[in-house]
Amino acid sequence: MTDPIKIANCSGFYGDRLSAAREMVEGGPIDALTGDWLAELTMLILARTQAKRPGGGYARTFVKQMEQVMGTCLDEGIKVVSNAGGLDPDHCAEAVAEVADTLGLSPTIAYVDGDNILPRLDELRQAGIEIINFETGEPVTETDHISANAYLGCWGIVEALNAGADIVVTGRTTDAAIVCGPAAWHHGWARDDWDQLAGAVAAGHVIECGTQATGGNYSFFTEIPGLDRPGFPIAEVAADGSSVITKHPGTGGAVTVGTVTSQLLYEIGAPAYLGPDVTSRFDTIRLHQEGPDRVRMSGVQGEPPPSTLKVSMNRWGGFRSDVNLAITGLDIEEKAALIEAAFWKAVPVGPDDFASVSTRVVRSDHDDPETNEAATAAWR
Repeated sequence: MTDPIKIANCSGFYGDRLSAAREMVEGGPIDALTGDWLAELTMLILARTQAKRPGGGYARTFVKQMEQVMGTCLDEGIKVVSNAGGLDPDHCAEAVAEVADTLGLSPTIAYVDGDNILPRLDELRQAGIEIINFETGEPVTETDHISANAYLGCWGIVEALNAGADIVVTGRTTDAAIVCGPAAWHHGWARDDWDQLAGAVAAGHVIECGTQATGGNYSFFTEIPGLDRPGFPIAEVAADGSSVITKHPGTGGAVTVGTVTSQLLYEIGAPAYLGPDVTSRFDTIRLHQEGPDRVRMSGVQGEPPPSTLKVSMNRWGGFRSDVNLAITGLDIEEKAALIEAAFWKAVPVGPDDFASVSTRVVRSDHDDPETNEAATAAWR
């Protein structure tokens, strides 16, 4: 039995706290530093960046964080795994290498690609492979997409770590894969160790959104101290796939059965949590408060993954325009109706000339207001 691997998170989204990597590296002993940068919206943001600056479709904040902690990570043997590569993991790895050169360091840097299927859409269709819209069950329409990325799992990360990488940069992986990868590498799991993989995926799901696990996603947040600057979470993943969710001592927030439960339920549908590595049965998870800021998660059962992969696609959405007019005083609804009639009489087209039109009155006004702002509603 190998010792648990202590995996620390330092980012829940593109633009998260820039100092978090340093806080996790310097706040106590860890074995791996991970971070999630790739919300679905981020893929669109990076696609727009890439269109303006070819090769620039990655999270530059990750590169900045590497400048802050790379030396310490190498000295202490801390592996770094991040999906900050976005649409250009190779260029992100090059940027990290440039930082290393500037610092006089020589890390082994790997990147994982293969998720980008945008150049292969025609090839896949010609081979009879349709990309299905999971909401409608119909094939995705052939249009000018600007990104199309399959959600990869942990095994490319495992290969990179087995090859001696100190820093692994990926493109689009599942959020949990960046935690599952170091755990599977450290413990030497096989691809069909379903229960172990499911446990690591559950741990990854808990910590991948950063401080949401330490109180930031908790309805009873008033019971949690220090949420003005909560600490980022850590998962201590054991060889059997069980884990302890914790954080560095002295940091804000808390790790309780409540905060972990809230995060486990975040963005979850069916109890069978589908992923490219394993189907994790979230209805088998057991939580126990092991001590202050230490929650043990155990019993997670896994099943084989589905035969298909999820794909995130973006396309140009055309043009959208918003009109907002302020309304004050009495008879707000009647004034809004008059404004709407005047608007359509003034423009040379009607509502049917647009793909969609929505109108609403936002009642942000108050009776007997003390300020102009409190007196104002809006027709939108």
